[in-house]
Amino acid sequence: ADAEKARSRSRPDEAPIKTTEAQRQYSKVAFAVAAYATCSASMLIVNKLCITYLPAPTVVLFLQLSFTAVAIRAMTHYGIVDADPLDVEKAKPFVLVALAFLGALYTNVKTLQYANVETFIVFRCSTPCLIAVLDYVFLGRAMPNLKSWASLGAIVCGAVTYVSFDADFEVRAYGWVLAWYVVFAFDQIYIKYAVDQSSLSVWGRTYYMNALAVVPVSVMGLLSGESSAVSRGGLTREDEAYQWGWAGFCALTASCVAGVVMSYSAMQLRGMISATSFTVVGTMCKIATVVVNCLIWDKHASFGGLAALFICLFAGLGYEQSPLRTPQPATTKPATVGSDKV
Repeated sequence: ADAEKARSRSRPDEAPIKTTEAQRQYSKVAFAVAAYATCSASMLIVNKLCITYLPAPTVVLFLQLSFTAVAIRAMTHYGIVDADPLDVEKAKPFVLVALAFLGALYTNVKTLQYANVETFIVFRCSTPCLIAVLDYVFLGRAMPNLKSWASLGAIVCGAVTYVSFDADFEVRAYGWVLAWYVVFAFDQIYIKYAVDQSSLSVWGRTYYMNALAVVPVSVMGLLSGESSAVSRGGLTREDEAYQWGWAGFCALTASCVAGVVMSYSAMQLRGMISATSFTVVGTMCKIATVVVNCLIWDKHASFGGLAALFICLFAGLGYEQSPLRTPQPATTKPATVGSDKV
């Protein structure tokens, strides 16, 4: 009886502890979402600027990936961050991660090279529907509830409406968007799976992904002829001859620095939320991209197209993350949300 009374007296103290822990977890996720949203919205504009001044996607990707890998290694050396050193056994699962990541980046940049920013964003808006199904099939999530399906359906309807208003329809551009769509779906699902199974820290996973992608993107640059074209100044744009200048150098430098922050924030958020939620967050943050794009570019869509695009973006606010169908077994990965290694 005394033991029961003692347990009863201890229960009120447990609730504040659980509440505090839940608040801490929520705050960490909210901060991670804000960081990723800011980076994602700005990165699209920075990449568009970079490709405008330097129309060589593989060269840009090579410089961004190399800069990120070197920057993380240097920060680790000086004790600023904690990134695991390259190890053959740990690297094996991340080879496919690097290829998926590289494929999504390359098709992303090629899409931006041949289409306006809104064209890319509207197809980005329709990806959560596919990822939700793949999340259910491969990652053990429940299917979205009716409210979430309505939200995702509204995003698709907005995308279809946007296409009907898009006067700058380009077969080449939409072909690259389709290629990006397929690669992106695989990227979202497989990388989430790899992150959940990995024992590496967040900085470690970021380092592995970028470092392992440097070699294949180098090969792509050599095969495409872009690297040699850059070295001899042979690149051209449709409207004028390509000339490297101070503006292009600044855009490239900004894209490399932003790439470090973007890679880390994305990898951190992937470990906190589901693949579908990660996709929805990335879609919603593009509202800032649209606003900035309308202010600085003359290649944006019509008023009707932009209205449809805004419907896509705001409809995603109604999405709710689906729970796991069965509880996850305990894992041995040390890099949890509250870990010092994050």
